Amino acid sequence: MRKLLLLALVLVTGVVFAARLFYLQIYDTSYQKLSENNAIKVVYDYPQRGYIFDRNGKLLVTNQPSYDVMVIPRNVKPLDTLEFCALLKITKEDFISIYKKDSIYSTRLPSVFIPQLTKSEYAALSEKMYKYEGFYIQKRSLRDYQVNHSANVLGYISEVNERTIKENPYYQMGELIGTGGVEKQYEDILRGTKGVKYIQKDRFNRDIGPYKEGIYDTLPTRGHDIMLTIDAALQDYGEKLMVNKRGGIIAIEPETGEILALVAAPNYDPSLLVGRDRSKNFSKLYYDTIAKPLYDRVLQGEYPPGSPFKTLTALIGLQEGVIALDEKIYCHGGYNYGGSKKLGCHHHATPLSMIGGIANSCNSYFATVYRRTIDKYPTPQEGIDHWRQHLLSFGLGNYLGYDLPVGKKGLIPDSEYYNHFYQYPKYNWYSTATISNSIGQGEVLLTPIQMVNFTTTIANRGYYYTPHILKKIVDLDTIPHKFTEKHLTSIDQKYFEPVVEGMNDVYHYGTASSIQIPGIEICGKTGTAENYIRVNGKRMQLTDHSVFVAFAPKDNPKIAIAVFVENGYWGSRWAGRIAGLMIEKYLHGEISRKDMEDYVLNGSLMEEYNKPYTGEPFKINQ
Repeated sequence: MRKLLLLALVLVTGVVFAARLFYLQIYDTSYQKLSENNAIKVVYDYPQRGYIFDRNGKLLVTNQPSYDVMVIPRNVKPLDTLEFCALLKITKEDFISIYKKDSIYSTRLPSVFIPQLTKSEYAALSEKMYKYEGFYIQKRSLRDYQVNHSANVLGYISEVNERTIKENPYYQMGELIGTGGVEKQYEDILRGTKGVKYIQKDRFNRDIGPYKEGIYDTLPTRGHDIMLTIDAALQDYGEKLMVNKRGGIIAIEPETGEILALVAAPNYDPSLLVGRDRSKNFSKLYYDTIAKPLYDRVLQGEYPPGSPFKTLTALIGLQEGVIALDEKIYCHGGYNYGGSKKLGCHHHATPLSMIGGIANSCNSYFATVYRRTIDKYPTPQEGIDHWRQHLLSFGLGNYLGYDLPVGKKGLIPDSEYYNHFYQYPKYNWYSTATISNSIGQGEVLLTPIQMVNFTTTIANRGYYYTPHILKKIVDLDTIPHKFTEKHLTSIDQKYFEPVVEGMNDVYHYGTASSIQIPGIEICGKTGTAENYIRVNGKRMQLTDHSVFVAFAPKDNPKIAIAVFVENGYWGSRWAGRIAGLMIEKYLHGEISRKDMEDYVLNGSLMEEYNKPYTGEPFKINQ
């Protein structure tokens, strides 16, 4: 019995080993793949990125050849380090640091050792590469900018980081990816698809030809070209107008939502972020915490909108039925509330109805309309929330859904905001506590793109399309559906026409009468946005911001625009002039108001920006 048990155990063990050996040799290919991985070199063939054009077919971005020195650390043999470093124009310390970093990533996979050699550097190095085993040169393309503007719109390309590689296995160490602007937003469309070549190696680690005669090799697929909505000539002109100023310009075609110009100032030449000096130049831009050239003030800057917001106060008042068009409101130098408190106003004719109130930017008129709007409801909480819902329908207080990768929501406060601020129910608050909202001050914050969006909505008499920068993918001739969807506001269409009339009178005899452009009917609204900071808990006032929103012509408008100039004193001084020039440039192609153009092009606010701050409010000279 014991002999049979021993025999059975031997037989079972033999069968198990035989079955496992059969499986490994016949069915399991993992060891074959591991062997092949050691004997096969994978080389990627990078595609050309798609070109970028403006709305008129002007070429903005193309490609140029570039050469990267690659390394596979495990294949590196002893070499003349000093000679190699001299050819690469790096120090020995740089060599050691880069080599360690690439080795940590992987000893088997290729990594970029030195990126973006010039043609002359490539020529000098290529004939000596045979001396440096484990290193090779890989050709790829870099961006070649045909313009020196629009950096904030176009973005740039840079090496992927480890986080991106973990999130998206398509990318390998050292590869390039769109970073910022259109390059980031439409990366999947612009990048194309890289090709792959598998190279067989012998036991001496020498290349001996394509693996299995190249049946697994693939060719690269070029990226799609895209056409932007930007007008390159208008964009270039806008950047020139904003030299030595901080702020932004954004112009939109009302009937489509297409962005015609998006100028963030100060800006930079996009070619600075191409080539071997890219990292050094980026550091300079990044650490400029004063001018902030990498900060897109149009999309990310949250500001009090100032008097342009009065147009929305008027529309909400009409919709809520708290004011009639012909009702006149008296103004005695401001609006008195809360006992001794007063919301000041400049000198103008009085009393005024709505159209005159808009034209003369009367604070008393709009404070009255706002207070009636809030007090219409049983509690100020209900009033604020109804007021807020109207504003949300204009796309305010939230991301607009535009196709650029950065932005801020702004702030349209609700009842919870004020309940928290005033510690309700311990303390009550009333409509007068929020009266500054009526004139675009107080807690209301908007980005310039939100300002132009509500201006576009007024130009369209009650609707807007989502602002967007992509006109079409050239060879597909397509555009996302969301950019063709009409967004209606909560305001009835009939109430927009009187507000349009008031904005037109701003231009004819009101606060912007000095910036009239011959032959163009402009509807606009000036703004002087108060500018405060807190220092050691104390609220300090700085020089006011200059704001202007407008559209033209009055009927069938072709352009809507918002201009915001930081510390620009008052609306018509800088922002109004810039908006008028941009409108004429777009509609007529040339400038008739040379006096106004000379003032803006030669004007500078750098003295204002460079003032030493002593802790006291800057004197505001108006």
